[in-house]
Amino acid sequence: MRLQRILAATAALAALGALATACEDPAKAGRPPASPTAAAGAQARPTADGKGNGAAPASLAEAQAYVQKFASCVNMSTDPKDPRLPATDDTKEGNWAVTARGVCTDTVRHGEIVFFMVSDMKAFQQAYYDHTMKQMKQGDGAYGMFSRVIVGKNFVVVPSKTRTAVDLVNSDLRVISCNPGFGVPDGYHREKAQVDYCGLTDFVSSEDGDGSKNYEEPHDPSTEGPEKPGQPATGSLGLPSAGSLDELKKLVGQGGVDCTKMTVTDEHVESIDYQPVVDGEPRLWGVKQRAVCGELGGERRAHNLNWLDTVFDMKTLQTRAKAAQLADLKDDGRLRATASKLMVGTNIAVETNSESIRHGLYQLQFLYLNCETGFTAPAGYRLEKAQVEGCVLTNFERPAR
Repeated sequence: MRLQRILAATAALAALGALATACEDPAKAGRPPASPTAAAGAQARPTADGKGNGAAPASLAEAQAYVQKFASCVNMSTDPKDPRLPATDDTKEGNWAVTARGVCTDTVRHGEIVFFMVSDMKAFQQAYYDHTMKQMKQGDGAYGMFSRVIVGKNFVVVPSKTRTAVDLVNSDLRVISCNPGFGVPDGYHREKAQVDYCGLTDFVSSEDGDGSKNYEEPHDPSTEGPEKPGQPATGSLGLPSAGSLDELKKLVGQGGVDCTKMTVTDEHVESIDYQPVVDGEPRLWGVKQRAVCGELGGERRAHNLNWLDTVFDMKTLQTRAKAAQLADLKDDGRLRATASKLMVGTNIAVETNSESIRHGLYQLQFLYLNCETGFTAPAGYRLEKAQVEGCVLTNFERPAR
């Protein structure tokens, strides 16, 4: 699957980004027709009672009453000095068509829900779209990918907890998204927003595993069958292979890996900025031959390091890489920026901490071994079974936090 086609398939939606620094997170939209399995899962989720029609309350009190049908919301306050309200000026009264603000406490999920009464929902959505584009142009390409901004007909709520957002989209309220790299798994709704390039969805995504369930299952490359979201009709697109380090060097050169300087060695090579996945004797990791490309440390600090592996035991490599990944995630739930990610083929692997290199490798059909608990990938991305339980192979990466 080519990355360009992936992005085109998922460009219909984006997350509305947080209206407050404390509330930013994502949700998604844009799905193909639901498969029977996904549709059944979607039907099992609770739905709104049909009353309220997306909620068009005349006051904050009425908006609170609507929200209370689906989530805990007590101790409502409109005091502008309430510390639970966001500090940003963007969504204060008079901006973004906001006429009133309030905040309540979700005692069940141990968080807060910020309310915005809106006189012109189209103007509000346009303001958010403009804000999203501004943030992306300033270098934050993932802005809004984890939004929890949820809209009704004339009000907006921003819960601080992902699970509260999941509770709320069981109503007629919907997450809005405007980041063009956004998609939603099969089994969820996509609706048009009131402005171009934004969409509405009842899917809430998260990095902590507390978001909406992804009904898509990892795809087994060995199984042929009907087309699935993100997969071709004949099964997996396959994984790349190479018969030697020289072949691997030529292959990854097409993906942007600079191997002008390549050192073939079994010795452990790393730097403060570049840390490989394989640690120690390569053969104990199932690696047959190993090389490092880039400038090794010397007079200059080491840079552009990427490791190439030919693999005789892929299951062993993935098993040990899983243990290393989970150990790295244990403390704060995220990988170190200097830690490489394992990109695998059938009998080859590349270890890199460069996002641009990984995107090039995805176009060569390499996939990333992801062992995060609760990880899901949106429709349009590859999601295949790894050789070790609890991990998947994918070309989807969550935005860095």
